[in-house]
Amino acid sequence: MLAINEAARTMAALAKDVLDEPDDRAFSATTQGLEANPASAEPYPLGLRVVGFRPPTHEDLAFAVDADFARTRHELESLVRIPSVSDPDFDAVELGHSAQAVAGLLRSSGVSQVRLLEIEGAHPAVYGEIEGPQGAPTVLLYAHHDVQPPGPAEEWESSPFEPVERGGRLYGRGVADNKAGVVLHAAAIRAFDGAVPVNVKLFIEGEEAVGSTHLGAFIDRYGELLAADVVVIADSVNWKPGVPSITTTLRGLVDCIVEVTTLDTAVHSGQYGGTVPDAITVLARMIASLHDNDGGVAVAGLVSGDADDLGLTEEEFRSEIGVVDGIELMGSDSLTSRMWRRPSISVLALDAPAISHAVNQIVPTARAKVSMRIAPGQDPEGAMAALVAHLEAAVPWETQVTITPGASERAFEVDTDGPATQMFAEALSVAYGGDVVEVGVGGSIPIVSAFQHAHPTARIIINGVADSTSNAHAPNESVSLQDFNSGVLAEAIALRLLAEEASNQRPASSTDTATLGRSVKRMDEPQSQRTPLQHEPPGG
Repeated sequence: MLAINEAARTMAALAKDVLDEPDDRAFSATTQGLEANPASAEPYPLGLRVVGFRPPTHEDLAFAVDADFARTRHELESLVRIPSVSDPDFDAVELGHSAQAVAGLLRSSGVSQVRLLEIEGAHPAVYGEIEGPQGAPTVLLYAHHDVQPPGPAEEWESSPFEPVERGGRLYGRGVADNKAGVVLHAAAIRAFDGAVPVNVKLFIEGEEAVGSTHLGAFIDRYGELLAADVVVIADSVNWKPGVPSITTTLRGLVDCIVEVTTLDTAVHSGQYGGTVPDAITVLARMIASLHDNDGGVAVAGLVSGDADDLGLTEEEFRSEIGVVDGIELMGSDSLTSRMWRRPSISVLALDAPAISHAVNQIVPTARAKVSMRIAPGQDPEGAMAALVAHLEAAVPWETQVTITPGASERAFEVDTDGPATQMFAEALSVAYGGDVVEVGVGGSIPIVSAFQHAHPTARIIINGVADSTSNAHAPNESVSLQDFNSGVLAEAIALRLLAEEASNQRPASSTDTATLGRSVKRMDEPQSQRTPLQHEPPGG
């Protein structure tokens, strides 16, 4: 990792030198929006500049990305206007419209063999490819075009499907998760003006927001089509706005349905209360047993680890996610450890009478969906067994309880010493003008474990342009336009660096194409802790 740290610091220093020199193409962002700097001697080609400096290397790509950015932004806004919500309560026709729009976007960006990939009962995915030079590595670019439901309309400051810019950020459902990823891939390809230096495949999924229900079937049918040396998943987050990041860990997931039955039918709570437990009380006692008094997970035998705190304070964390005043946080140790390398349990839903329908009766049945995030190094089968065993041991009064296992996703951890990761770290450092932060993500990305299983030698890179203020899955979702621009540039630079690495043009390397894909590990066993790329974000 030392090499990456040194490269990042060198790039940041060079970027600062560039900033110290006058640049007649410089543009600046204002609180009213992104506009040309009045001091500029000549207007920028499309009147828009969102990167505050010219990178000291790959200036040709930076110029191309910036010159194309008005189109790039328009493409993102156009996709956001399609309400491609994959939740079954929404109109599935919009997913077809969205897939066709993505296919058109890829074709207009120079991608060939563009087609929809379809499985019975599934929302369509989109595929395309570009043939690069002979012997170049193959890079698969992943994103998804479906989005989460918008949620309560009254909580949005503007219409969720009509993108609006405020303060240098673009707002709308899916603007960060994950239509920015779709457009980012297309714009990075266009930066090469038809001469992309690697073989490119694109897989744009249509069901990620509902758990990639048919992803296994897609991989079974199209797995060979999707084979690659490097897989780039543009569906993650930066540590903070303007701070480039590579995601190196994902927690896994197991969940189950807990169903309690105490009576054949409801009976009068006045006449029989105090003799037979109601199902909701039984369920509440079982759920309460899942955490200790400190809020930590009480299920025994689970893997747990530590993460660098990256300077995150409790005050900052509370402000970012809107914790209600007076609420104590759960668990102990660093917040990043709790979010990235420790198990957590949440109750996602309850089936019980609504308050508006409540009557004086002993409720005979109740159900809950219990979800447990698992740390890197934890196998899902063992985690599910431990969760079920704990719940069964917590059943009071010999009540009849049925526990039905549900979803299962493996955790993920990347070996950051791989050359592909180093290429992306260098690219991010150049594009953003600062050091790269190694982060974890507490959630799961289904495509990761699917590709690990189907193509175990492929190198997986996870990054994105969302950040801690993007409100993905919540009202007022947004993306920083500056980070969106920088993300496009970073991916373009990374594709160039991967090509150079594979062809041995980089003087300090002899890595061949196959070597780019040898450092992904499925996290079935605990791994040793690694030093983050950079502990402190640029500027402290």
